[in-house]
Amino acid sequence: MLSVREVTTAYKGLVAISQVSIEVEKGEIVCVAGANGAGKSTLIKSIAGAERPRSGSVAFDGETITGLAQHLITARGIAYVPENRRLFPRLSVQDNLRLGSYMFRGKADREQPLEFVFSLFPRLKERLEQRAETLSGGEQQMLAIGRALMTRPRLLMLDEPSQGIMPKLVSEIFQSVKKIRDAGMTVLIVEQRMAECLEIADRAYILQTGRVLMQGKSADLMDNPDVRKAYLGL
Repeated sequence: MLSVREVTTAYKGLVAISQVSIEVEKGEIVCVAGANGAGKSTLIKSIAGAERPRSGSVAFDGETITGLAQHLITARGIAYVPENRRLFPRLSVQDNLRLGSYMFRGKADREQPLEFVFSLFPRLKERLEQRAETLSGGEQQMLAIGRALMTRPRLLMLDEPSQGIMPKLVSEIFQSVKKIRDAGMTVLIVEQRMAECLEIADRAYILQTGRVLMQGKSADLMDNPDVRKAYLGL
């Protein structure tokens, strides 16, 4: 479904990822893990159109999307939840969700994903009239994911979804990712919490200083003694 081939991207004038290649198959959860500064966010931004690669290519469903504007990439079926969520803080939960369905003209089309969003995150239904800025960090992340789902994506990309969230809600967020996959979507997630990410993913890539250090099935990486020692603290 997604093919990233030898992508090199600079951030603030410095090369953040160098010749990175990853593949995501339909129906998978793929995790890109690594320490802070490894290049994970730059990689996902390069796919989403938020950063323009210096070289390499990105293809979605066999069509090149390298360099396309973000809204055109979204229209192709890729939803991107950025690290800082980028909610409209003074708008209500309901209005933030509605903005996610801007591409659809008919009311039925715009509201169709709401039932699924509320089944994942019942708290959002309870807080429809609240302003986004009044939500907890975990609830804001739920809203950011919910808004992305309103675009009815085929590929959902999440950038550090556990960041700034109370520990008791982190597990809830990761379990919701599994439910999203089970509903028929494909998920690419970049995450510093490697253990939790590997636990839900089918396959994973480990980035280090802007390059792919390791890749494979998540279960194999979790059993790898080097990974357990260097990244999992085991």
